[in-house]
Amino acid sequence: MTADDDIEASRAPLMEHLIELRSRLIKAIAALFIAFIACFFFADDIFNILLWPYEFAAGPQKDLQLIYTAPQEYFLTQIKLALFGAVFIAFPIIAIQIYKFVAPGLYKHEKSAFVPYLIATPLLFLLGAAFVYFVAMPFAMSFFLSMEQQGAPGQASIQLMARTSEYLGLIMTFILAFGICFQMPVILTLLAQIGIIDSQWLRQKRKYAIVAIFAIAAVMTPPDVISQFSLAIPTLLLYEATIYVVRLTEKKKAKVEAAASGS
Repeated sequence: MTADDDIEASRAPLMEHLIELRSRLIKAIAALFIAFIACFFFADDIFNILLWPYEFAAGPQKDLQLIYTAPQEYFLTQIKLALFGAVFIAFPIIAIQIYKFVAPGLYKHEKSAFVPYLIATPLLFLLGAAFVYFVAMPFAMSFFLSMEQQGAPGQASIQLMARTSEYLGLIMTFILAFGICFQMPVILTLLAQIGIIDSQWLRQKRKYAIVAIFAIAAVMTPPDVISQFSLAIPTLLLYEATIYVVRLTEKKKAKVEAAASGS
């Protein structure tokens, strides 16, 4: 076989992979587009749902009012909100398309090992988003609202008048930051599964992990101590939980190897 024949033989599998990739991308983009249209149609309702942490922190006695200061601001806010919601809704389909694209190149045991991580990733992201919605965001808004100042003789009144775009940006930043940081158990467990790290290594590097977690929290959250601690503390707890999970995995693996060597 000549060099030209080798090139021609490799070209066909490459074209097949490119066609398959195009097909998967089209399906993923179509799912994202359909979800975007649906979310844009219900953008007001979604925004009202996201306002609950603010309403909870303010209490029923406070009449909330959000503003926008440019004619197009709220429209652009709805577009951002629709895209944000579309990513949430379409993520399972996108993840399935990615898995179907790489699955043919995996061995059977690799596929079975990959599936739990495919399931855990969106669940942990949703867990992080739920923590933001029910805990972190109400706590942060309570702290910000506590800085208001009631007017008195000789004293100015200082009241929070939040902009729609800024509030949406704040809660989206929180959800993305927590969702990403809550992926840490998946990443570390996967690294342990392939033998790069182990539970002993995780325990030895705990002090470095603490510094790294607080540094990441400072970068990914608004520049206030309350927001940073609200992200760092649960992430540290997840780190400790990961050590425990990795240790259980090691014990299970040791038992399997012992049973195999004994037989």
